[in-house]
Amino acid sequence: MSTVNMLEAKSNLSRLVEAVESGAEEEIIIARNGKPAARLVPIARVRGGKRLGAAEGMFKVPEPDKKLDAQIAKLFTGE
Repeated sequence: MSTVNMLEAKSNLSRLVEAVESGAEEEIIIARNGKPAARLVPIARVRGGKRLGAAEGMFKVPEPDKKLDAQIAKLFTGE
């Protein structure tokens, strides 16, 4: 963890972000008048992976019920 003053942070923001992003620094404290004011930390990465079909085989889709389909159609058409 390193501490930088506000002027240095403004002048070197892209370098500081790169250091945090690459893991060279875990966090950087930005100080104003020698007092900590903010922390610069990396955003936690979202785990990627296969999502489609994640529940495959966990449940069975029921067969359509024509009687229920007719009732639902009446509700939508107002008959």
